[in-house]
Amino acid sequence: MPNIIRHYKKAILLALPLALSACGDDTKEVIVEVEVPAPVPTPVDVSYDVTVINLTNGQPVSPPAVVLHADGNLWAVGQVPSVELERIAEVGDSESFLTLGMTSAGGEGPIMPGDQQTISVTIQDITDAKLTIAAMLGNTNDAFTGLNAWDLSQLEVGDSWTSNRPAYDAGTEKNSESAATVPGPAASGEGFNPTRDDTGFISMHPGVVSADDGLSTSALTVEHKFDNPVIRVRITRTE
Repeated sequence: MPNIIRHYKKAILLALPLALSACGDDTKEVIVEVEVPAPVPTPVDVSYDVTVINLTNGQPVSPPAVVLHADGNLWAVGQVPSVELERIAEVGDSESFLTLGMTSAGGEGPIMPGDQQTISVTIQDITDAKLTIAAMLGNTNDAFTGLNAWDLSQLEVGDSWTSNRPAYDAGTEKNSESAATVPGPAASGEGFNPTRDDTGFISMHPGVVSADDGLSTSALTVEHKFDNPVIRVRITRTE
């Protein structure tokens, strides 16, 4: 009896491969579709060189603030100036102004009369940003110059655009030209003052009067007078 059981077990084991082989004949092909996510595109740098040339005789231009932003204006004639712009116009401090856009870059130092400076700025994937520039005329109370929301979509790689820019009055401080209120090297007076005592809006600057031309309280001379334009801006798309 034990021998019969052993032979029976062997028969079952021998039959298993045959059964599995028979089952394999009935196997159906199953196609499983797997969705593969699209590859993430590599960001493309869009870069510009912004060259600022000082055209004045005796006005240092503060380190220019170059800001790339979306729609709208960071400053405009007739508008009430922001505190960020006021800080540039009254003392040449661009730190807070440079935070207003999508990306920005500042100059390395003041631009003296006849000198120039090139500032490089890069943004990724966006070719239609607006470009705004602001810089102070140092030997004034609150004169500044620059460019307002220029549309960069006009430039292909290798293209350049040049513009001569006038002086603007921030309207935040009276044009007293006094030694106490002009921060530039001609007087070394007070810088930013949060109290506003002038028109309160941005306008074209009337120019410097100077002590030589009759403003007895002025710390400025005819050397510091200026006609428009006061700077030349050249924008080149480099990539």
